[in-house]
Amino acid sequence: MTSDFYMDKIIKVSKKALIITDGMEPVQKTAKEISAMMKECNVKICSADKFSGAELLPADYFIIGCENPKPDSFSYLEEMLCHINLASRRCGLYSNKEKTLNYLLKIVKDCEADVYEPLFLKDEIINKTKIKKWLNGFIAE
Repeated sequence: MTSDFYMDKIIKVSKKALIITDGMEPVQKTAKEISAMMKECNVKICSADKFSGAELLPADYFIIGCENPKPDSFSYLEEMLCHINLASRRCGLYSNKEKTLNYLLKIVKDCEADVYEPLFLKDEIINKTKIKKWLNGFIAE
């Protein structure tokens, strides 16, 4: 059999991404925009109150976004991130407030994920150019 036979049998496996949000409208809109731009990935968006730790394990990338520090819905997420090692996973963070980005950086510190430079979106405006530029760096290997 030739190598062409085997090439036909190769299955393309796409990367998996998980976007976890606080469920607030501006954050959800940004999550949808990020998801739409991650064309090469199988993306799932979930709110933190419906999040299960098992969803994070198969993800190659995970992104966390929230509007304000310490939302009630993040209690389980915060606790889980203190007790899991995600050293091989790329992590992205986004918010429209610097104080919230500092909070997000703090909660992912213990999990040892590969945290990319946070995406700061001023004034709740979805800036497609800024998101695309951020994603290009975030996904770059």
